[in-house]
Amino acid sequence: MAIFGNLTDRLAETFKNLRGKGKLSPADVDGTVREIRRALLDADVALEVVKEFTGRVRERALGDEVSKALNPAQQVVQIVNDELVAILGGEARRIQFAKVAPTVIMLAGLQGAGKTTLAGKLAKWLAADNHTPLLVAADLQRPNAVTQLQVVGEQAGVPVFAPEPGNGKGDPVRVAKDALKFAKQKQYDVVIVDTAGRLGVDAELMKQASNIRKAIDPDEVLFVIDAMIGQDAVTTARAFQDGVDFTGVVLSKLDGDARGGAALSVASVTGRPILFASTGEGLDDFEPFYPDRMASRILDLGDILTLIETAQKNFDEEESRKVAEKFATDSFTLEDFLGQMQQLKNMGSIKNMLGMLPGAKGMRQQLDNFDESEITRTEAIIQSMTLQERRVPKLLNGSRRVRIARGSGTTVTEVNALVNRFDQAAKMMKTVAKGGMPQMPGMGPIPGAKFGGAKQLPQKKKGSKSGNPAKRAAENAALAAGTPVASAAKGSGFGLGSKPGGPTEEELASLQKFLGR
Repeated sequence: MAIFGNLTDRLAETFKNLRGKGKLSPADVDGTVREIRRALLDADVALEVVKEFTGRVRERALGDEVSKALNPAQQVVQIVNDELVAILGGEARRIQFAKVAPTVIMLAGLQGAGKTTLAGKLAKWLAADNHTPLLVAADLQRPNAVTQLQVVGEQAGVPVFAPEPGNGKGDPVRVAKDALKFAKQKQYDVVIVDTAGRLGVDAELMKQASNIRKAIDPDEVLFVIDAMIGQDAVTTARAFQDGVDFTGVVLSKLDGDARGGAALSVASVTGRPILFASTGEGLDDFEPFYPDRMASRILDLGDILTLIETAQKNFDEEESRKVAEKFATDSFTLEDFLGQMQQLKNMGSIKNMLGMLPGAKGMRQQLDNFDESEITRTEAIIQSMTLQERRVPKLLNGSRRVRIARGSGTTVTEVNALVNRFDQAAKMMKTVAKGGMPQMPGMGPIPGAKFGGAKQLPQKKKGSKSGNPAKRAAENAALAAGTPVASAAKGSGFGLGSKPGGPTEEELASLQKFLGR
């Protein structure tokens, strides 16, 4: 994630200095721990958390598990990973649903933390998991908060209970209580109550939130915190814990470019687990929080499990099997390519997905320069083709490409580039589907690798192609004896002889005289 970019870079550079050392001295360990401490403080992690974290890392790094390890540097990385998982909450925890519906979830937090949008994300996520959520507009203080929740609910496809217009009018406690009665009557199994926030912690905010909690006795109270606010996150979290208390934390704006100290501090300081993370502005940019996976991302070890789960959720297994068969039989078309690309778009941000790969730090510049709109342009080009053109790309002559460029709002050059890329990709995937190793542009054949499983064609037997029988016999005899035949033996454009040393001075003079005429 972007928010941990600088911390990831600092930690990677620290571990890089340990590589190649067969044994770590106490000075090596102290130097590494010192750099880790600086990296965490620069990331705005709470000082008390940094002290506890680095103390445990140092103690373990100086112990037997490192000194007896075959690769001490890797063992130190493993220790840091373990301790990161610990301060992020250890084991992942999910929502604890009530034994008798509805399950009541109350959202609390400061104004601007993203509670209202997150309410819609959580509702959509629950609906996809076969629940029937109801959103409750109990934030009657902030201007247009009720209207915003209604818009978010419509986008998420989830009903909103909003009997009061808000904008400073109405009783939020009564709205919350009436919402529970309504949910029981209409058989909604989850009620998500969006409450008011303030620009800062104050007595009135805490009193209202506390009154709502007492009135509805929620199963979960989720504290929504902006992951970009740094050290203030700890102060705010403690204030809410003392004033209202909460059962779990939700981190919003994890796609930002701040230092990320809140994420690494709040769980450790409050003792409450992080349940969810909001990773973007879209309603689908929302995921359960796994401490071990987040630690892997911070250490640039990737998050393959989340990537696989996202792919499994968005890709149709039967469709993928058919596409694989088309690759093998060379029948993959632009129409199939469009379908695969649309499934890929459903997975969310391509940049975020690439960032889940191990070693993504090494291609951070490419990720930052990646243009997500390129997929939309490609989609527009293919959709501007006729069905026949998509299925038979060979039909795309010059005039058709001009028409497609106009229809998609692109240029002929972009259309040509797409067709060329498609041809190359189709050939490469066909080779892979047949068990071969694709040959990359600019690279020679890989020793020991087979390409497309195809057999090597026998080389054609070399021999003279001269039309003169005597000359042909002489040249074949020379080849059989291993004597190379002069390249000029076939004659030249000017009818000069075939002497091994090339034309003589007399021949060149004659040629010059001839050309001068």
